[in-house]
Amino acid sequence: MWLWSTPDASAALATRDLRIILRTYRRLNRLSQDRLAVLLGYDKTYVSMIETGRRTIKDVGTRRHIAGVLGLPAHVLGVTDREDVDFAAMIQFGDSTVRLAEIARKAGRAVDAVNELWPLVARLEARVAAGHAEWDTLVLLGQARTALGVSLGTVLPEERLSAAARWTGKGLLVAERLGDRALLAHALRMHGNELRKAEHTGAAVLRLQRALQVSEDNEGRGAALALLSRAAGELGDPTLFDQAVSAYRNVLDHHDGREMLFNPFTFHEIHLRGLISTARAAEAARLLNADPVNALPLAPQWHVIERVTAGEVLLAAGERDGATEALRVALKAAESHRLPHQVQRAIRAAETARLDYVAMEGQAILRRLRDMLTPTG
Repeated sequence: MWLWSTPDASAALATRDLRIILRTYRRLNRLSQDRLAVLLGYDKTYVSMIETGRRTIKDVGTRRHIAGVLGLPAHVLGVTDREDVDFAAMIQFGDSTVRLAEIARKAGRAVDAVNELWPLVARLEARVAAGHAEWDTLVLLGQARTALGVSLGTVLPEERLSAAARWTGKGLLVAERLGDRALLAHALRMHGNELRKAEHTGAAVLRLQRALQVSEDNEGRGAALALLSRAAGELGDPTLFDQAVSAYRNVLDHHDGREMLFNPFTFHEIHLRGLISTARAAEAARLLNADPVNALPLAPQWHVIERVTAGEVLLAAGERDGATEALRVALKAAESHRLPHQVQRAIRAAETARLDYVAMEGQAILRRLRDMLTPTG
């Protein structure tokens, strides 16, 4: 449970001083309450209530935020403590940890990313639970929770993917509370995708449609459209899929995509799988044969994902030898990068087509990966 405020012996004094500070700041800078509210990111009514004493600000994060915007030392509003130096170091270290974990995940080392993120999330959760809900802490907590969920969604088997969705959902809760649009758009995209993987496809579509509305840059919009296309396909909605994938292609045609979800290789795989999912296997086979993708995947896991999808398309076209080769390549790479979910996709495709040897090979790999995820001792 989050504690958004904390008892503080200096809170009443700090709030009284805050009333004077806000009025004085406005007069010196010739600002209206409306303009000050915009600067602080609050409603005018909220600022008015603070200035008239009708609202007591006990929340540490709110007072620290106001001090930062007004350029005041934090102790003026009663929020500086002996841990400030440690806090600043933790924020800097934590931000680097999240960035490095994301790099590791995208490089095919999602297990390492999980191992880096767990301790950071635990420390941030403990700080917030102790009443230190500073703005920077909450932003980092939202980022770390989301990153942990996405990394778990990469390494967990299908039956445990709900855990990944729970963590991205926790990240989304923080983003909703803070109102940071960039953080909110990212959290919506990632939570929507993990909901899709956990087979909550309808909820995933709603999150991804909202992510598209909130995203303010081309890469964010492209990523939202990529994930929405995937979810619409799995929902079995050809109209929504066609609309989303067409918009995705349009953004990609006009803007150079170099992110993991926003590039020609990813588009090609999503287009193929969406056609298969919406009962257009023949069209997918024509696309695979007539329009081979020339771009390289920006992350190793996308090579695995694409090979499984190619195997599904080839099976639909009756090309069993080509499908067998594609699935076996995918299985080998999936074991190397510890991607049980993709192993399970390959097994299903093989079992459906009665490729018994491929399915048995996949089951053996899946057992080995599950053993790695099972605690011992």
